[in-house]
Amino acid sequence: MKKIGILFGQENTFPPAFVERVNAQGGGEVTAEFVHLDKVLQGEASGYDVIIDRISQDVPFYRGFLKNTALGGTAVINNPFWWSADEKFFNNALATKIGVAVPRTVLLPSHDHPTDTGANSFRNLAYPLDWDSIFNYIGFPAYFKPFAGGGWKNVYKLTDAGAFYQAYGETGQLVMMLQEEVLFDQYYRCYCIDGRHVRIMPYEPRQPHHLRYQANFSPSAELLARIERDCLTLNQYLGYDFNTVEFAVRDGVPIAIDFCNPAPDAEATSVGPENFEWVVEAAATMAIRKAKAHQPGRNNLTWGLFVQSGCAHADVSTFR
Repeated sequence: MKKIGILFGQENTFPPAFVERVNAQGGGEVTAEFVHLDKVLQGEASGYDVIIDRISQDVPFYRGFLKNTALGGTAVINNPFWWSADEKFFNNALATKIGVAVPRTVLLPSHDHPTDTGANSFRNLAYPLDWDSIFNYIGFPAYFKPFAGGGWKNVYKLTDAGAFYQAYGETGQLVMMLQEEVLFDQYYRCYCIDGRHVRIMPYEPRQPHHLRYQANFSPSAELLARIERDCLTLNQYLGYDFNTVEFAVRDGVPIAIDFCNPAPDAEATSVGPENFEWVVEAAATMAIRKAKAHQPGRNNLTWGLFVQSGCAHADVSTFR
């Protein structure tokens, strides 16, 4: 009997629906349950063939547990080693190498010195930075946000250099990135599950949260095909099994705005009944497939094409 666990926090609808769906479709060969932990011993397996991780980004203890159980062969979704290493600026940089359009973006050092560092720690950093070139490259208005983070925390919309300097002074030790504003006429949020299934959802981020999935755009077949292709490309190179990608469409071109969301919102009250049904079904199908393919003692994690092959000459057909 193969066993799937789901590790979660404050979610109320997706975890039980996922467990119920797996148990209904497992055919007596695969079962699912909420992960239960009473100890974590080094090098010891957890007893799960697959674990869906929905919370370790907020609980470092869980991240340590997941890395430990992955050593024993558990297929953790998403790969906790890559998730620990990844961040939004790298995502954007990678996109520029694999043919996916992204906003112009610059990485900036933290305004305040990190703890236990001083002026000598930054001997290789020019002071002041070449602000004129940076501002000319990005332009204003612009968005200013952490290079690693989410949930719209510490995000600023800036109208000019004066607003930038004021916001920069408020960010403390956060490493930030400055990004051009993309004025869009359509916007889409896409689930990508198992590196092969995409759900394109019209989305209006300028609306109140409860209305955002009620956007009424009229995309062409060509636009939808481009969005699906770019969504798959990003997730196959990054190696995410469960992620969302957001695209702002400017002059007919989908521009990937945010695609480092490895624990994306999947609550029924947020995404609506049709999207909820799709993500529950897709996640259950993926987990069952991975559980049946699980081989004890081997590395059952998904590693993206960037890790496998770099940016050049990667074959997307090798993604599993």
